[in-house]
Amino acid sequence: MWKHDLITEKSVQMTNDLISVGVFIDGGYYAKINEGLEDKMNLRINLRGLFKYIREYISGEYAVDMADCHITEAHYYRGRYRVGDANQKHLLYKERAFEDTLIENDVIFHYKHLREVRKNGDTTVIEKGVDVWFALETYELAQFRDFDTVILITGDADHEMLIKKLKALKVNVILLTWNMGATSSTSPFLEEEACTHIELNEKVAEDASLLSKITQTV
Repeated sequence: MWKHDLITEKSVQMTNDLISVGVFIDGGYYAKINEGLEDKMNLRINLRGLFKYIREYISGEYAVDMADCHITEAHYYRGRYRVGDANQKHLLYKERAFEDTLIENDVIFHYKHLREVRKNGDTTVIEKGVDVWFALETYELAQFRDFDTVILITGDADHEMLIKKLKALKVNVILLTWNMGATSSTSPFLEEEACTHIELNEKVAEDASLLSKITQTV
């Protein structure tokens, strides 16, 4: 099914109905965007502002009033250190402050413990299973919640098959990215597979005022 046909079909089905949007955030990717924003402009994502922008964009795509477009669920997936390790690394306050932001915006957070492995004198941080969990739960919730649109905030090529499966459910899949360099680059396979790709660098270039709406000073 062509991307335009999928969106048009959903638009016809949703006449006089509310639009249900599910947002799924790859926490590792989201953190890399924030790191890039902080390094370059001393900014970080304003989650409330970003969610408002998403609703504005989708309401425009479907030609409906923004009041009829709702983010009905939002989920965040990330690996994190055990409390003792986080305390030793002075991360507890930062993690708790970020969780407050998620809670204030009704985002459900899902964590798996990180593991550190030492080999040949080097320490490697392993975030095992989070990407699989992200994909499985996104697909499962898309079936049970009957989202009209799913927003994926990720750049990971491993999620190409997730997009294929979501489209098989006739879900409009929007990939939302913010390229901050090599650390938060977007897989071309994801761009090609998604029904729509929103690259925030391009959107900010088109409308400079958008930056202040979706970010805040660190």
